[in-house]
Amino acid sequence: MVPSVFLPLLRELAGTYQAFEFYSSAHIRSLGLTPPQFDIVATLGNTAGMTPKELGEKTLITKGTLTGVVDRLGDKGLVRRVASPSDGRSQIIQLTRAGEKLFARIFPAHLAYMQRAFDMLPPEDLAGIAASLRRLREAFAAAHAAGEE
Repeated sequence: MVPSVFLPLLRELAGTYQAFEFYSSAHIRSLGLTPPQFDIVATLGNTAGMTPKELGEKTLITKGTLTGVVDRLGDKGLVRRVASPSDGRSQIIQLTRAGEKLFARIFPAHLAYMQRAFDMLPPEDLAGIAASLRRLREAFAAAHAAGEE
């Protein structure tokens, strides 16, 4: 890619991500959660729970940060750790009843809040953006795989 196209694209991608995070996190904070806390509650919603490893992979929260966030959600009575039925040495992190109620209230509310921004673009633009982002993600994955060979 020509540098005159590459650098502005990087700036736009970073700026878009920052704008997305700013918009999203403002609403999440108004719900009384931090973005990582919301990420965990949203990821655990409608599941039987996950191991810390699975939760870290699905949320992209690092192991050290994940432990602290889960501890704080536990202090709020929103998650619990239970022994894994298949491996007594590992734990499953689950939403409590209060966590499930919170998920049922905030997840649809946050989706509706986020949709307001996406509704500002025509559906055909959104489909094109999604396709372009998918191709970009695939290019990063291919470049990463090529670098590991």
